[in-house]
This record gives sequence, structure tokens and C-alpha cells, in this order.
Amino acid sequence: MRALVLEGSRVRLDRDRSEPRRSEREALVRVDLAGICDTDIQLARGYMGFSGVLGHEFVGTVIDAPTPSLRGRRVVADINAGCGACADCVERDGHHCEARTVLGIVSRDGALGEYITMPERCLVAVSDALEDEQAVFAEPIAAALHVLDAVSMRDPRTAIVVGDGKLGLLIALSLRGAGIETCVVGHHANKLAIAERAGCSVTLEAALDPGMRAPLVVDATGSATGLSRALALCSARGTLVLKSTVADRVTIDTTKLVVDEITVVGSRCGDMTRAVTALANGSVDPRALIEARYSLDDGERAFERAASKGALKVLVKP
Repeated sequence: MRALVLEGSRVRLDRDRSEPRRSEREALVRVDLAGICDTDIQLARGYMGFSGVLGHEFVGTVIDAPTPSLRGRRVVADINAGCGACADCVERDGHHCEARTVLGIVSRDGALGEYITMPERCLVAVSDALEDEQAVFAEPIAAALHVLDAVSMRDPRTAIVVGDGKLGLLIALSLRGAGIETCVVGHHANKLAIAERAGCSVTLEAALDPGMRAPLVVDATGSATGLSRALALCSARGTLVLKSTVADRVTIDTTKLVVDEITVVGSRCGDMTRAVTALANGSVDPRALIEARYSLDDGERAFERAASKGALKVLVKP
């Protein structure tokens, strides 16, 4: 099969990669549409030391599976493939199973190819009414909505999202869809306009009110300096949620954390069923973020486009 492969720091189209074979508990899925994420870009810069087929955002069709009723179904997937037997898998979601593989990130080939295999338990069925260009956003929407889990006991009415890239905008749209008054801080008027059309308030970082604060602040800058900028916007006893993964070393002055008693929460993957529901009921519509569409044969060019400064969502159709 064809697949977009990371080898060292080089991303190339492999036209003769072996098609994956499913284990007895896995499904074989044909990838119908995939997205390129900032995490993919960071992997190419050395994050996690990954090599193999990139990609973890996708919608596809089950070709073969142990459960006959799954065959032919359109699906998305929780990208964390846990062992299924440890306490984290049995009692929670397996996102922190020590033996897990992660689609296109840790020890498991990803979705920027023609086929993938995933455990059946990771799959979430998608309604026929949901277009591929909506469903392909399910994984990042799940990650965006997971911000709410960090502050579920505090029920914040206002939030600030720092960063107007793909993830920042998806978080802003998701928080606004959940009824939270959300302000997006960024550098690009055209990107901020997407959030503004969805009902968010926006401000260019250069014009930021130095007195602006919120009880919930999300760092989605994707930069090593973003954490310090986000921390400055957090109210006393507020929550700072970290969504960025960067290859560079991050340093901050911890004095404000102590003096203002700020809670810092790391936030990664979320509930895929919740994301599919949000997409289906229209509370989140991410299609305004789509910047370009490529065939897999043009995968190398697609990756270059996605890695270019200021790029929004690039989709790849095998």
C-alpha cells in the first residue's frame, strides 16, 4: 500500500509498504480521509523519537473485524490502544496504560496511509449523516473537549485560549459550544475571525489588555514560550491547562504558580464518543479550519503545506 512515512527527520511517500495485518482482536480499516496535526509536525522535529507511518486523525471504513456487524461501518478511533487488562484499561479509558501503543505516535503505524489496524474497542461508529470532512476532526475535537474534564468541579463561565492555530481554534469552538464565554488570543486576524464567527471574543496578542484574566486558561500555542504567556492570563486560584506538545525545552518562572495558587493540568486525548456527538448535533463545526485537500500521492507536498507557518488543517484522501 501507499503511506506517508517518517524516517528520522525525513517524511516520504512509500508506495510499496506492506499492508497491515490485524490481530484476532483488531479491525482492519480502510482510511477514507485523514488530517495532518501539529503533533505530526513535532514528530518530524524529533518529538517522541517516532518512526513509521504518521497520522492519527482519520475517518475510515471497517474492512474486516472479529465482530461481523462492524464490517462496512464508518468509524473513527480512540488513538490509544491499551493492553485491555491493566487497571487503567479496565477501570478507566486506557489512555495511560503503560503498555499502550498510540496510533501514528507510539509504536503503531498511523493513518496517513491506505489501511490501519486498531483494536475493536477503540472504534467509534459514525453516523452516515456526518460528512467525512466533519468526522475526520473527531480526534482533535475529543482532545479539545477534554479541557472541560480538567475543571469539571469548578464550572468556569469564562476562558482564554492562547494560540490561534488548529488546536487553539478547535478548543475555542468546543468551549464556546459547551456554553463557556471564550476569548482567543493570537497573532493572525484571519484565524481569529474563524473563532469570532463561532461566537468567541478575540484579541491580537499585540493589543492584549494587560489586566485580562480568566479562571480557565488554555495554552495551545505549540511553542516553548506559550506557557509563560498563558500563565500571565490566569486568575488567582485558576486552572491552566496545557495542550501543547513541543520538541523544544520549556522553562517558566514558577513564582506566580505559588503566589496565585494556580492549578496546572496536562491534557491530552479525550472521549471520542463525546466528540462524535458534538459534531453530529452541530455544537462544534470545524470545517472552517480546512485549508487544503490533497491526494495521498501528493502526501509529501501535503505535509510541507501543513508544516508551513500559519497553516490550518490539511486533509489527505488516500
